[in-house]
Amino acid sequence: MATIKDVARLAGVGLGTASRVISGKGSVSKTTQEKVLKAIEELEFRPSHAARSLLSGTTQMVGVYIPYLSGTFYTPILQAIYTALREAGLNMVVAFGVGDGDARNQAIDGLNFLIERGSDGLIVMSSEMMDEDIVALGPFQSRVVVINQAFPSIAKQCFTVDHEAGGRLAARTLLDAGHRKIAVIAGRAAATDNQQRIAGFKAELEEAGVDTRKMWLADGDFTPEGGWTCAEKLLQSGEEFTALFCANDEMAVGALSMFQKAGVQVPQQVSVLGYDDTHSAEFTAPQLTSVHIPWSEMTMSGLNYLLNHCYGLKRPVAREYRLHVAERASLASVARKKK
Repeated sequence: MATIKDVARLAGVGLGTASRVISGKGSVSKTTQEKVLKAIEELEFRPSHAARSLLSGTTQMVGVYIPYLSGTFYTPILQAIYTALREAGLNMVVAFGVGDGDARNQAIDGLNFLIERGSDGLIVMSSEMMDEDIVALGPFQSRVVVINQAFPSIAKQCFTVDHEAGGRLAARTLLDAGHRKIAVIAGRAAATDNQQRIAGFKAELEEAGVDTRKMWLADGDFTPEGGWTCAEKLLQSGEEFTALFCANDEMAVGALSMFQKAGVQVPQQVSVLGYDDTHSAEFTAPQLTSVHIPWSEMTMSGLNYLLNHCYGLKRPVAREYRLHVAERASLASVARKKK
């Protein structure tokens, strides 16, 4: 395989001149440029990743951190990032939480791993990290973009939505359908976005006169297994409820499956409302009504911001995103249930 030295030798120029032509940085005469380009064509020269890194001063690689690699939530996000990076001629390296430490320390280790591997910039999705962890990255923090969480130290580099408003929207949707006896399967109690959506959900119900202190609530850990287990406990508790709010779609999928096994008809007997509006919501039985969170728009805006900063691009970056409810078959009004 031909190298840049071979190109320089065939063109009769110095290595530095060949590098300037290949990288497009620096001035060379038109005649010299034509010689180098002709040599490249004759040798069928293709710069290796290492060579491109040397020529550009960057690794052309973006690191992505996610908490875990399972379920249906992160897969489409990673696919969208990878596709966008490849179209831009860039590469992606992924790290996720591993080891014996808690989720916060796993995230810190993951970021350090990605930095040590030479990532030009990082996209981070973790609800466990704190602002001080970002500050501890030193100068590299300017090359970090965070999705779904806000840190004061890098506020302009954070791309998220108002999850409290999302929680309020979920509650208002159930109230408008006549539901007042509502159970909740929440996500991880320590997760900031979970705290925000549950706080908003409760606040909207309380303003409508619903006593949320008596509301059945359990932690489903954002997983289908957690949703199944919590739904089973809910049925065993004897609690009277007409609707169930799940703080993400994966838990809602588990709950729907449990209800189907137990012979509970959705939405004839119980309505189920999810949160996120992931791709899987359209393929549950019945199809899941869910609060739509614009994950794709947030992620692409964050990625574009990072590419603009790291590579001098001028991609569009949006800061505001619309929340709405994707209405499907899992939600019915209380009046309809009584017919």
